[in-house]
Amino acid sequence: MTTPDIEKKFSKTLINWYLKNKRELPWRETKDPYPIWLSEIILQQTRVQQGMSYYFAFLEQFPTIKHLADASEKDVLSLWQGLGYYSRARNLHKTAQIIIKDFNGYFPNTYNNLLNLKGVGPYTAAAIASFAFQEQVAVVDGNVYRVLARVFGIYEDIMLNTSKKTFAELAQKLIPKKDPDIYNQAIMEFGALYCTPSNPNCDACIFNQICVAKKVGDQGVLPIKTKAKAKQERFLHYFMIQCGNEVLMKERGPNDIWQGLYEFMLVESKKPITFSETLKLAKGILKKNIIGQHGPIKHILSHQILHTQFYAVEVDKKEFNTLKKEYNLEKISLDILAATPKPVLISKYLKAHKF
Repeated sequence: MTTPDIEKKFSKTLINWYLKNKRELPWRETKDPYPIWLSEIILQQTRVQQGMSYYFAFLEQFPTIKHLADASEKDVLSLWQGLGYYSRARNLHKTAQIIIKDFNGYFPNTYNNLLNLKGVGPYTAAAIASFAFQEQVAVVDGNVYRVLARVFGIYEDIMLNTSKKTFAELAQKLIPKKDPDIYNQAIMEFGALYCTPSNPNCDACIFNQICVAKKVGDQGVLPIKTKAKAKQERFLHYFMIQCGNEVLMKERGPNDIWQGLYEFMLVESKKPITFSETLKLAKGILKKNIIGQHGPIKHILSHQILHTQFYAVEVDKKEFNTLKKEYNLEKISLDILAATPKPVLISKYLKAHKF
């Protein structure tokens, strides 16, 4: 149980710690909602070290939200390559267009209105509302779950909606009216640097006198989180069909991974298959035209494990056009192949083979 005194002391202690120990990050130096929003979307599934270069690249290419709204989806996806979870990039682009069209280029300035934007959930809305507009609304992300569960001894499964409500209510009770932006940054920073998932720095922790988890030795137990379902396994067989300075690719459609990204001709099997079995599925591809094979490569996504084989195929112009029509593919010049938005799995293959 918390008391008003404990709540006030928690917030004050946390903010004091943050002001002395915070990392200097560029999106913390502004109240402009555009770069704040951009950083939050990039960092949803990405570590700060990896996301930093993307943040600067996006601001350089799209310095304002209008520049982003006016860009093509292909350009946005191309710049996003390597970050994964590409729905984030598509939502980023669509939201920019909505803000320009429906809000005259200005971000909604309240938590509730921000929630109406595509790709903006409770956490992102709270982050923008507090960081840009100083609204007293608490962020609740993985770091916050971990800090609150351990310090206050909350033994509830964070995957359950009832538990999420418990954490959200406590987080809202703790956030002060003054400097809610600093408090939100502080609790996330503390979870990232001190109250880490494994080997938290308990001896140097500013809450080690009140932390329930430390008292009973449950740092490794809290927060409680049910195990995810087993990942789906898929077996992908890619054929990079080349004729001269062109290759054949296709844009992936909706309702699957990598929507809007380009890939080579693909056949998929439900289990591992032999080379001859693969060729039976890849109608129109002749063994004599295969000049290289690469794999198998294991590529792990959030809910899937991909087992992938690549085949390099060289054909003449007639065969090239026949395969293009048969598999509804597009001709892509090698000159623009690097800039064509594609899954990181394919980017790595191309880089390894110096394309």
